[in-house]
Amino acid sequence: MADVSKLVFSILKFLEDQKRSGQLDDEAAESLEVAVQCLEQVYKLNTSEEQFVRKYSIPQNLLDIFNSHQHETESDISSLSLHEALAEQKEEAERLKSKGNDFMKSEKYSDALESYSQAIRLDAKNAVYFCNRAAAYSKLNKHQLAIEDCNRALAIDPGYSKAYGRMGIAYTALEDHESAFECYRKAIELDPDNQSYQNNLEIAEQKLKEAALQAGFNVGPAANLGGLGGLGNLDFASLFNDPNIVNMATTMMSNPQVQQMMTSFMSGSNPPTGGGIANLLQASQQMASQMQQANPELVQHLREQMRGQNPSSDNSSDSNPPHQ
Repeated sequence: MADVSKLVFSILKFLEDQKRSGQLDDEAAESLEVAVQCLEQVYKLNTSEEQFVRKYSIPQNLLDIFNSHQHETESDISSLSLHEALAEQKEEAERLKSKGNDFMKSEKYSDALESYSQAIRLDAKNAVYFCNRAAAYSKLNKHQLAIEDCNRALAIDPGYSKAYGRMGIAYTALEDHESAFECYRKAIELDPDNQSYQNNLEIAEQKLKEAALQAGFNVGPAANLGGLGGLGNLDFASLFNDPNIVNMATTMMSNPQVQQMMTSFMSGSNPPTGGGIANLLQASQQMASQMQQANPELVQHLREQMRGQNPSSDNSSDSNPPHQ
């Protein structure tokens, strides 16, 4: 009966946490109170009496246990707890975090992942543990799980720049460079002096420029767009002497969003976010299609001259070690 009493006692504590959360209306809170009284009467328990607390209380509350089980099956939807960790739990969680950091330095990423997960089970309100576990997930090529952990860290601490930086690394690995750009931009807003974030932001911006030109001319990943230096031998005379090409280019550049995007690219500043990239890609695709119809020889010439250039490397890196 002792185990059953512990379970019921945990349920009672969970229901009391729910009542105190402020998320229930008066009618729902009253219904919970009736349920608590019924359970206390049936199982002869009282959560406010010290003798029952000493005998049946367990270190983790019911929601913590549920969340821990969910993580073990890699299907947890929330690891945030309504329950504040006890002092001894926080101390043990810090020890496990340090152990995980040591595993990361030794490149034992699976062991690090387990250590961080154990720390989270003890104290699920510490953003550092989620961010460190995200780093371990990334090293194991589980990038979507890394993104989820970064979002959990930011739910706890919205000003945590390292969580944005780590999420940018994961998005880059998934080749979602627009999302990576946004993450690095937010990381820099929170930590302007971090050179790693600045370098990764520039890499993401370069990838977006490559994607825009690739969509327009279908040159593949071999195009080198660094400073547009690879365009020096293009036949611009033929390009701009063709009235069809000039008309199409004029139409494309009359789009205000395209104008804003191209101005940002040429000035080296941050390009606009949201639909700007998509609009530029759509416009460049339409222009490329029309150019192909109007002057297929010129388009082929452009492709031949742009092929063979060295691809720019994707050197997005996380120079920030796990949080100590």
